[in-house]
Amino acid sequence: MNITRPLLLCGLLALLGQALPSPALTLLTEDWPPVTFQNDKGLPDGMAVEVVRAIQTRIGDNSQIQVQPWVRAYNSLLGDGDVMLFTVGRNAERERLMTLLGPILVSSTDIVALSKHAASLRKLPPAELRRLPVAAYRGSIFATSAKAAGFQVADTNDPAQSARLLLAGRVKLWVDGNVVMGRILREKGVNPNAVEKILTLDKLDLYLAFSPRVARQTILQWEAGLRAIKQDGTFSAIHRRWFPQEQPPPQVELLGIQH
Repeated sequence: MNITRPLLLCGLLALLGQALPSPALTLLTEDWPPVTFQNDKGLPDGMAVEVVRAIQTRIGDNSQIQVQPWVRAYNSLLGDGDVMLFTVGRNAERERLMTLLGPILVSSTDIVALSKHAASLRKLPPAELRRLPVAAYRGSIFATSAKAAGFQVADTNDPAQSARLLLAGRVKLWVDGNVVMGRILREKGVNPNAVEKILTLDKLDLYLAFSPRVARQTILQWEAGLRAIKQDGTFSAIHRRWFPQEQPPPQVELLGIQH
């Protein structure tokens, strides 16, 4: 049996495999203004979109950003190939499923009510308060946090629907990130003072999330890009433009399965 030819073919295939470039990333985000959203021109926009594009400029990446419903985008992150989804809240389960790079924003998970009901709701015993339905968009970490705290979650399709349910009186409570609630209300022509915080469930660091099959080399390139824009002031300038009252997170962390 002539084994020379099979060995040569195996060697050639190995060399070709090494020469192939890394697969292009699929960049996904959601409609969660002002962090991420689709603007009036149909283009991705928002604070985190600007951060991602600044990193892309540094590392020479030209992948297009797609705005998708959260559940679809999150399922793609877990089930498809080379996917990066932003922004993703950090928790222990997600660190076992993906690689997280950031943080790029810090939010608090707040439960709010209409101002006219806030005083009476604060007087309720904790157990009674937790029996009230709280609107939260399906699959979000905010819904997860509310369920973990013992609240009865009423799933919605997006944060805007959660706000509509609250404003219409169909639920008494709404849970979401504090950084988006004001923008969502203003877009509906409602003064943000129309709602009041009942309690804060937790603080939440938000990250870029890479699917399990993304090459470590690619993730390290993105890490270097994030470090660069945090060091030269680009990141702080973007953060300050969108959230002038908040402090930008200075650190860079790589967490999860490829940290």
